[in-house]
Amino acid sequence: MSQTMPTLPPEATAGVLTPRLFAYLIDICVIAVLMVMLFVIVTVLGALTFGLAWFLFPVVGAGTGVLYSMVTVGGSRQSTIGMRMLGLRAVGPGGTPVDYVTAAVHALLFYVAASTGLVLMVDILVGLLRDDRRLLHDVLTGVTIVNAR
Repeated sequence: MSQTMPTLPPEATAGVLTPRLFAYLIDICVIAVLMVMLFVIVTVLGALTFGLAWFLFPVVGAGTGVLYSMVTVGGSRQSTIGMRMLGLRAVGPGGTPVDYVTAAVHALLFYVAASTGLVLMVDILVGLLRDDRRLLHDVLTGVTIVNAR
């Protein structure tokens, strides 16, 4: 017995790619500030623990963006700071809220794609070719970025 999820109206996803790019640029700045603060904390902890805490540097570097997206997109507002500023929010299948795990996997897939140029181009190409403007990592996680206004 299969159930189909209700679809979102086309105007919900119309014109989201350009604001999404600028929202990401804003989020990169927020993530950079968070990363600097965490690097300072780890540096001080490393000095206090004779270098033991410095093993956390790779975790801070790799995990800050994923954690940021998990907390913001998976939270009650369903959007990052950049997305809020540009009137976007994330929804799950049929407009349901995105949970923390899905938000983290969504971010992780994006950062994996972003770290490999060819996969990122395929990710973006999928968004340009689809009517609902969902990128490949959106499709894989069931997330849709919609206009919040």
